[in-house]
Amino acid sequence: VQLVQSGGGSVQAGGSLRLSCAVSGWTYGWHCMAWFRQSPGKEREGVATRDNSGGTTYADSVKGLFTISKDDAKNNLYLQMNSLKAEDTGIYYCAFKWRECSIREADFGAWGQGTQVTVSS
Repeated sequence: VQLVQSGGGSVQAGGSLRLSCAVSGWTYGWHCMAWFRQSPGKEREGVATRDNSGGTTYADSVKGLFTISKDDAKNNLYLQMNSLKAEDTGIYYCAFKWRECSIREADFGAWGQGTQVTVSS
């Protein structure tokens, strides 16, 4: 499985951005995709997950603000981020694992290259 990210950039607080992750390779079957982020001075953390049935989970800090989705026809994963705050600044990564969803970084075997999101207050 290969993941190639696009999107991101700089935005003022309160603005929106959408991240994309193009998925290639064999992904049929029980699997989970996720978005992680690494903010300055912090460890990488799970932001949102989506299993192959469409079930989603979110970190408390982004619930109601971020939406993870997937276009199965294009095999693209997305993260729509609304009402962005300065603390959302960081490098965002999409990730893939087989079987059940998890928010443990070590459980994911495929990663996108990362994309910078900068929110200015």
